[in-house]
Amino acid sequence: MVTTVGPHADPSQNLPGGADLSGERGRRRVPSLDRNPWWANGIIYLILVLLGLVTLLPMINILARSLSGSAAIAANPLMLLPDDFTMEAYGYIFETPVLMRSLGVTVFATVVGTALNLLLTTTAAYGLSKTTLPGYRLLMWIVIVPMLFGAGLIPTYLLLKSLGLIDNIWVLVVSGLVSPFNLILMRNFFWSLPRELEESARIDGAGDLRVLWHVVLPLSKPVLATIGLFYGVAHWNDFFTGLFFLTDSANFPLQVVLRSIIIDQSMLGMGSTTAPNNDLQKLVVSADNIRAATIIFSTLPILLAYPFLQRYFVKGIVLGAVKG
Repeated sequence: MVTTVGPHADPSQNLPGGADLSGERGRRRVPSLDRNPWWANGIIYLILVLLGLVTLLPMINILARSLSGSAAIAANPLMLLPDDFTMEAYGYIFETPVLMRSLGVTVFATVVGTALNLLLTTTAAYGLSKTTLPGYRLLMWIVIVPMLFGAGLIPTYLLLKSLGLIDNIWVLVVSGLVSPFNLILMRNFFWSLPRELEESARIDGAGDLRVLWHVVLPLSKPVLATIGLFYGVAHWNDFFTGLFFLTDSANFPLQVVLRSIIIDQSMLGMGSTTAPNNDLQKLVVSADNIRAATIIFSTLPILLAYPFLQRYFVKGIVLGAVKG
């Protein structure tokens, strides 16, 4: 029997019967270092469940109060299930002109504002994703500086006043057309796309706008959905713009009216001026019920829209933040 000695020797030749260790060596697995023990996973899940309960229980309480009678709310304000079930508060909301008008204002600001936000942010981000653009560094500083230092309330008011936007519904749309954070996030996403795709389209004769529309945007659905969700939630929850720059109650967004209901408790002026006395009495008796129903009414659209965009949310954030 010949035994080979050296760096290329087969260890199986030195074993009785020439046993092969390659199969056993291949079946061995190195223990994974990134796996937590069962007790660590249990602690993590417990913390997540507790955080979920802290987040959900207040909303469940508000929902239960919105569907309960005023007497049941006074007896048990910390309820988690409706008691003395009634839809009276929601019926009052849909019959109240101020609330429905403010809902229309908020929907207008959210839809139109988000569309303009995405249009301007997308075009600006695509231009800034080209590092060969003349004045590229100066333009990036122009974007970064406002993200770190704000102008303040008084200069913003003077600017909007000079543009004729004070007490104008368009102030809810124009006051924040481009967010520097969202612009940089989308710019990083565009910058991470393969350059070969754009170059092949340019070889076929496509210009910048056609490349953006037919090549870049179809690949950018995750970041578009993420940025669109950011802008949409910001417009829907916008409170300070309507409070500081609008004086006509007909132009108030839903959040300003909601503040009047919850904080100021100025609910007597919400109905029409010709409201009968029984409606006014019902309003006074069911004040807590109506406040809870108004909160659910104002948050429900965002809660319904989020699940459809959730699958793009994490992917868009990660892809937009990897490079840059």
